[in-house]
Amino acid sequence: MENSPSIKEERIRKITNLYYSNPEIQKAILNFALNREVCPRYFEGFGKRPDYLEYESDISGLVKKGATSFHCSEEIWSNPLNIKTGMSEKELNELRTGWDLLIDIDCKWFDYSKLAAKSVIKVLEDNGVKNIGVKFSGSKGWHIIVPWKSFPKQINSEDTKNLFPKLARVLINYLRFYAEKELKQNLPEDFLEQFKSVNIRRGIKCRECQEIASEYELVEFFCDKCNLGEQRKLPINNTIEFKCPVCKNKFIKKKSLQVYECPKCKQNSKDNSSNFLIHQQPEEDLFELMGLDLILVSPRHLFRMPYSLHEKTALASVVIDKNKISEFQPKDADPLKVKIKNFTPECNEGEASRLILQALDWSREHAPEEKKTFEYKPINITDRSEKTFPPCIQRILLGVKDGKKRSIFALINFLRSIGTEKDEMERIIYTWNEKNEPKLPMGYINSQISWALKRKPLMPPNCKEFYQGVGVCVADELCSKIKNPVNYVVRKNFQLDKSQSKKKDNFKNNN
Repeated sequence: MENSPSIKEERIRKITNLYYSNPEIQKAILNFALNREVCPRYFEGFGKRPDYLEYESDISGLVKKGATSFHCSEEIWSNPLNIKTGMSEKELNELRTGWDLLIDIDCKWFDYSKLAAKSVIKVLEDNGVKNIGVKFSGSKGWHIIVPWKSFPKQINSEDTKNLFPKLARVLINYLRFYAEKELKQNLPEDFLEQFKSVNIRRGIKCRECQEIASEYELVEFFCDKCNLGEQRKLPINNTIEFKCPVCKNKFIKKKSLQVYECPKCKQNSKDNSSNFLIHQQPEEDLFELMGLDLILVSPRHLFRMPYSLHEKTALASVVIDKNKISEFQPKDADPLKVKIKNFTPECNEGEASRLILQALDWSREHAPEEKKTFEYKPINITDRSEKTFPPCIQRILLGVKDGKKRSIFALINFLRSIGTEKDEMERIIYTWNEKNEPKLPMGYINSQISWALKRKPLMPPNCKEFYQGVGVCVADELCSKIKNPVNYVVRKNFQLDKSQSKKKDNFKNNN
């Protein structure tokens, strides 16, 4: 009895063979599968990845093995079978040839799901995107697609195909912001009354992007004995005590500040108090209230293919005209009565150019973290080898007996400030720790690295006093000209570049 199929499973099993044997269904699924990673689902579990569909007979073959639905990537690949788990961003970019913008709306209440879908479509149309694909998810939601053909193939001299998922997230956040405004205008007057008993997120909203702000306490700690201090971002009413990393005495709590911070645009009440109406009544997160999820933008994320069945409802994920959302009912997705339409509509090259420009302009004001993604240019340090490191850092890397915790603080911030990649930084620090007597616990090292990577890079401590305290300050001629170890690397690189340039000039002159 334990292995007997559920009623839902029995229901979908009865129709899968008949449904997927329909040549029109097979053709619709295969056409959309072109150059996409495809993965069959066997009721509760997914099949192997990567996989793809080459022939219509592949579909019926997988169904005979128990497949109940088919899911595919929004990314388009030169050869999906070449995808491997753990590929780097560069490797994925080389393999990816394009991507569709796929918006997933999944709401518990079907009538409100319709309103949400119509709001997103209205914003797209207002931004010049007229050719939009819409399909019923098979349950209570919608998938809306803006085809790859609609996008300009380069933005700021960079291939658009390589801007996934960064650009897609900017577009989604922009659509979410304006779709919420559009949605509010179309909700019934008693909308919030209907959901009074629902446990939803409420809070102070950011005036810039209307996101519910997170709340925390910014606390400054200090050790009188060591004259060391640190600032921590802690939950409100935190009761955990912290100790000085050097003398182990309990830190003194000097002062604290309650701060509101927007998770989207990173504005906070400490830097801009006027952006948060702190004394007003908390507001509802409208999109969370309606169970809306507009984000389907992560590498290799799969979504239900058009005309694939849904395991819970046994309905088909049918494509419909964008203007017929209001009149659509789930019964119209009866798998035995579907009519085939193309999920990817014919569109004009570059049709979504205005949408992208508007979204990028919006993100510069409302989402500074996205601005950095597209505009930030780091300092060009061509040689990050240890030979360019200042004497104090080189001596730390030989291993230290005292001041290990201060040393790891200096190392992490030094390496991050010169642009060292995470993997290389970890390699250097792990190697350094092997030379320490005794070693620092790996748990402590990993927590320090993790904590640092969640924050903006900080410059390491300035020269002399700090490094003298660790016992590693041995100044050379260049040290007298700089105030910080990072400046040493910058100057060293400048000298090396100048020397190489001089050698090239001499070579040219001699030949």
